[in-house]
Amino acid sequence: MLQIANLSFASPFVLAPLAGYSDLPFRLLCKRYGAGYCVSEMISCHGLVYEQHNTLKLLATMPEERPISFQLFGADPEVMADAAEILASHSPEMIDINMGCPVRKVTKRGAGAALMTDRNLAEKILKKVVARVSIPITVKIRSGKDAASITAVIFAKMAEDNGATAVTVHARTWSQGFSGHIDQAVIANVKNNVNIPVLGNGDVLSYEDGRKMMAETGCDGVMIGRGALGNPWIFQETGRPESLPEIVAGALEHLRLIEEFLPADRLLGHVKSQISRYFKGFPGCSTLRAKVFAAENLLKLREIINSSISQA
Repeated sequence: MLQIANLSFASPFVLAPLAGYSDLPFRLLCKRYGAGYCVSEMISCHGLVYEQHNTLKLLATMPEERPISFQLFGADPEVMADAAEILASHSPEMIDINMGCPVRKVTKRGAGAALMTDRNLAEKILKKVVARVSIPITVKIRSGKDAASITAVIFAKMAEDNGATAVTVHARTWSQGFSGHIDQAVIANVKNNVNIPVLGNGDVLSYEDGRKMMAETGCDGVMIGRGALGNPWIFQETGRPESLPEIVAGALEHLRLIEEFLPADRLLGHVKSQISRYFKGFPGCSTLRAKVFAAENLLKLREIINSSISQA
């Protein structure tokens, strides 16, 4: 059980906001497989305010995936507040503010992890957003800029003092990007210094990893990112199936959701990237994944997936 503000979640395991992956079909799948809640892909505050088509598409949701958290990024306090109002009009249960993305196209504009180098600006953003909307606001941060600047505790305290209802700590620094390993001590230190719920993030590749992180750091929940790709079973205690037919069934369910909610024919590369991950680790998986990427259309892709069982 996880409690954030007035919201209760059956599972403390949460799907992270993965750019290019945490779309509606994948969120629905992870919710079905046990995620307490899911966070959308990063949504640009400027894209929302200027009503850009590709940004507005990220707001697609449906009752089955509730509760939902929309993640917002940007570096202009006023625009962030305007965008938060727009998000709130779509009635998500929460809004998450990204202060941890290390990708250059985000940080070069002062957003994401770059906000951890400007605490005053980060505080202004949070104050403006909290004042403008009535739904719970959470914040996602990193350990700090680099190994010499571990500021997660300072930022978590700032977030709490300015109305954040929970904080997620990706225990890598901005300079690490997605390389190296997390430092779980950072998550534990944050948990010991704030009174709002703390979610740990990073290097969780199995249900057992998540439980271990909670036990060792005392964090209230775990946000799972790359470990969920091709493995929505990560949110279940039983974990990823060992039988190929069960894996195939999961991949086909994901494919059906993609076809139902996205223009799948126009996103064939995206579909292949999602589906190919299901077969990682199985005998002959490199050959099968090559066939998946060579599929010229969705019909052929489905045939390849189904035929993989007889070839196992």
